[in-house]
Parts: sequence; C-alpha cells; structure tokens
Amino acid sequence: MRRRALLGGIGAAATTTVAGCTTRLSSGGSEGVVLDPQEDQIADAEDLSYPAYGQPLPDFALRAPLADETIDAGDLDRTAVVTAVFTSCPAECGVLIHRLVGVQRRVAEAGLTDEVVFLPITFDPERDDERALRENAESLGVDLAAGNWHYLRPASPAEAKTVVEDRLGIGFERTTESDRLEGYDFTHAVVTLLVNPDGIVERAYRGERVDRDRVADDVAAVVDAFSTD
Repeated sequence: MRRRALLGGIGAAATTTVAGCTTRLSSGGSEGVVLDPQEDQIADAEDLSYPAYGQPLPDFALRAPLADETIDAGDLDRTAVVTAVFTSCPAECGVLIHRLVGVQRRVAEAGLTDEVVFLPITFDPERDDERALRENAESLGVDLAAGNWHYLRPASPAEAKTVVEDRLGIGFERTTESDRLEGYDFTHAVVTLLVNPDGIVERAYRGERVDRDRVADDVAAVVDAFSTD
C-alpha cells in the first residue's frame, strides 16, 4: 500500500491505497496518527531536523543486501521501525540494535511479526558490506529468519548523506580524530522512528537506550489500529 496524502502538501501521487487498510485517527493527535502526542518530544515537530509526530517519512529506496532486494519507503505496507547506525560503532549503535532486538522479540511473542518491519540504515557503506551486516546481526541476536529485519545499505557515502542526513535529518559526521576506532569514526545523532503503514511518524525516540517495552507497546497499538476488522 502506498501512503495516503493525510497531510497538506503531499502530492496527489501519494494518495493511492490498497483496499482493506483502515486508517484510524486519534482524537487527541495530529491527522494521520493513531497514538496520542508524544509527551517527551523535545520541540514542535516542524522545529526538529528529523520527522517527528504527525509528519510523513521522507521517501527513499535502498538495498537490503542480506535479502537481495530493494526496499522503497513509499511502498511499505507495515508498521516500520527506522533508524540509522554503523556496525563498527563501539558503543551507542550496538546498544540501540540490542534493544531493538528486544523489541523484535516482543513483537514476535505478540504474534505481530508479519505486521512490523525493522529498517536500520547504515551510514557507513564502505565498511558495512554484506559480511559486516550479517556479523552484526549474529553478534546481537537479530532474528533474520523472521523476515522482518532488513539492514539497508546506501550505495555510497554520498547516498548515505542524502538519505540519512538530508532526508531523514539524522546528522552524522565522519572524523579521524577518535580514540574509539582506527581509521575513522562517526559522531552522530541517535534517533529511531516509529512509522505507521500510511508512512506517518507516530514516535521519534531519541538516544540509544530506548525502552523495549514502551516501543513494543507503541508498535502493537499502531498495528492494532491499522488491522482490518
């Protein structure tokens, strides 16, 4: 299903939907969302660099090398958890992925695996080849066999900047002045987006220590609101 034009300014081409998907609107929130406004959001959505509550997820299409396919954000028909990482990160990215693995497990326990997709995007495509991504999954307990976790890899550092920083607003900067890694490291923001099946952001969680139960509960609420009767 393609996202609907629930917010002003989205082109008419985005209005196509597939029969059977029901949009539920929260009486206390913005148009196109089902959760109530995010209480810990640090500023109004329009003042943040990244898409936040009630805003559309920007379009992008990236390769998922472990699945040998391209995933187009505009074609998603499931609730999505989107973030940006690099797998050689010695601290925060590993913590975040480990916690999202906990969310993946809770989603599975709730019987919602087919309704949710996890999309961590690497902004270090030079090092994060297929082998590195697979090793990251294995070391952190990602269930790749579930079919709902896809590492996305831009084709080049330039494309990583375009998608992650310019479109998603998740800033990162490569640096050789680091005590953490040989060669180069990144200073970067840590933001995880919960996006409903119509492509509208329901939550933007900041930091690597996301609350697994909170995220899993938010995911379940969005899935439930978009399920058919």
